[in-house]
Amino acid sequence: MVKLLLKKSYQINNLKETKFKDLWGSNGVFTTMRLAGKPGKLILYDNHISNLINSLKRYKIYSKSIENDIKNLIKNNLSNRIKYDHLLRIALTKKLISLSIRKRPKPCSNFELKTLNYKRKDPKYKNLYYKYILKKFNSYDPRKVDILLVHNNKILETCTSNLLFIKNNKYFSPKSNCYIGNTIKFLKKKFRITFKDIKLKDLNQFDEILLVGSGKGVTPVRFINKYKWKNKGMIGFKKFNQYFKLLHREL
Repeated sequence: MVKLLLKKSYQINNLKETKFKDLWGSNGVFTTMRLAGKPGKLILYDNHISNLINSLKRYKIYSKSIENDIKNLIKNNLSNRIKYDHLLRIALTKKLISLSIRKRPKPCSNFELKTLNYKRKDPKYKNLYYKYILKKFNSYDPRKVDILLVHNNKILETCTSNLLFIKNNKYFSPKSNCYIGNTIKFLKKKFRITFKDIKLKDLNQFDEILLVGSGKGVTPVRFINKYKWKNKGMIGFKKFNQYFKLLHREL
């Protein structure tokens, strides 16, 4: 069970606080942002909010005041006394806004991917239909393991992150049936990343696999036992991680 530093829910029509609900499994959307430093800074905040607004419109939850409402709720719930290394999650349905803050699990140096034959519902959006994935994911230590989602013999994403595949100093990432997150959008401004379908049978052609996301940052995968894949180097990781650290230069 994840220990939450903050957990609050508000009625979306009047912003009155109500009993906390995490909203997993509900018809709605969410985003998770890296919260770091003192006072806390939300990494890629504008990008997250822009993506969230698009998802709210898709799920017919959007209102003209929602962006300011979210901004004010975040401001009112952050403390200037805490040095953060956390993740802030905002989840919304037609009735509720829920905020939670949890400590960011720092990935270990021997990170592994397990596999699951599963495609998220409406995967281009960060919807709340995650109960099945969470049931699987919660049986692992998130500092050591993430779950690789595959479907029709194609690699999609993990439970928490986008994926980068590196071969001969060229960079690839899945393009279909996955959510293209803010961290990988930031990285593609610097690096030429080719978005394409990546087949399971081609997995062992790649020298490196990186997890890319708000929680994982840039994390190198060391092995995928099921497919007998092992990391063959760290050159790509060092390049991407160095650029990713620019996001924290003001902390």
